[in-house]
Amino acid sequence: MQNTINIITSLLVIIFFLIMLMAVFIFFIIYLHRKKQLGYLQKLNEIEANYEKNLLKTQLEIQEQTFQHISREIHDNITLSLTLAKLQLHTLDWGDKGKSWEKINSSIGLLGGSISQLSDISKSLNADIIIQQGLLQALEEEIQRIRQAASLTIEFNITGVPVYLDAQKELIIFRIIQEAFNNIIKHARAKLATLSLHYNKTNLLISINDDGQGFDTELNDCKSHAGLKNMQTRISILKGTMNISSRPGGGTLLSFTIPFE
Repeated sequence: MQNTINIITSLLVIIFFLIMLMAVFIFFIIYLHRKKQLGYLQKLNEIEANYEKNLLKTQLEIQEQTFQHISREIHDNITLSLTLAKLQLHTLDWGDKGKSWEKINSSIGLLGGSISQLSDISKSLNADIIIQQGLLQALEEEIQRIRQAASLTIEFNITGVPVYLDAQKELIIFRIIQEAFNNIIKHARAKLATLSLHYNKTNLLISINDDGQGFDTELNDCKSHAGLKNMQTRISILKGTMNISSRPGGGTLLSFTIPFE
């Protein structure tokens, strides 16, 4: 019995420690996010070159999305797991030792999952992670994140021999693709999307196809859509081209051609 009490006490201490750690973690995230945001905005005001301005905007957008993702993960998953672990430990009934040990083992599992999730979140705090790991790996992780968060099946195809571009170019390309998927999730009502990257000798060809509701590309409100305009602006900075093929009820195909030089 004394051994059981010691186990429960230890679990409660771990839960308290994790809650305190999470509070410090959240404060650190907010501080780091705010500091980097102010730094980006300050640099943005000082820089005149269009390419560098757009790069900083891209970094700021990715930082903001990372912050929102971390906030959702903490709220939706970690907080819930800790709450469930605490509830199970508070409702132990030693009149039924079998059920009590099931609850203890379940609580241990929840705590282990929370620790693992905190570890994964800490890896995403680095705003330069896309630059460090490269475009293809960053896209793999982004696609996995979208699969988990949205009811969208995504196929990812790579053909040709990958060419590793300038890190700043890859960052902008990542944001273009990210913007395209955001549009699909928000507006297309699609069930399946396919991202294809084809590397040839001089260009990177990107196509994003979905089976959603599509739209009339001739309508003015479609042409002036903020997401499409942002993608077009970034493609132009990379000296690339963008084409849209869509019709109501027929899905959408976005294609980009980006020169290596």
